[in-house]
Amino acid sequence: MLKPETSEYNPYYEKYISLIEEGELLNALERQPSELRSLLNGLDEEKGKYAYADGKWSIKEVLSHLIDGERIFSYRVLRISRGDETPIEGFEQDGYIENSHANERSFEDLLEELSLQRNANLRMLKNLREDGWKRLGTASQSPVSVRALGFIMAGHVRHHINILKAQYLA
Repeated sequence: MLKPETSEYNPYYEKYISLIEEGELLNALERQPSELRSLLNGLDEEKGKYAYADGKWSIKEVLSHLIDGERIFSYRVLRISRGDETPIEGFEQDGYIENSHANERSFEDLLEELSLQRNANLRMLKNLREDGWKRLGTASQSPVSVRALGFIMAGHVRHHINILKAQYLA
């Protein structure tokens, strides 16, 4: 799949879209849950509560954020791909994490939920026709295409995997 044109998304999302190679979208989406599982395999549950600095999320909170992101992005994909032109509001990620109770959950539970959500998203994305991928809507007060949302979804996880490797597990 070709990368989205810059007119298909807010410039903020370039940092995610740039992390996914053209033609690799579905493969990246398929691989990421097992990549996260391998990255965190054997990590002590207490280490999951580790944050590398004050005000930063713990490892388990990062996983919870990824789950939230999957749900938010898939909701946007669903609405826009089905032709719903109603603008979609943004969300406050920190408030979501505060209420997630992620540090009380096991790695296995968090990783399984992320995997299930991603698998559901993949089924939806794989069943889109070309016109569905190209459909534009509005989210967080900016135009966005379904194609851009797919790249954002994959790039968002890639971005956080990179942070986990550099800041939490180095």
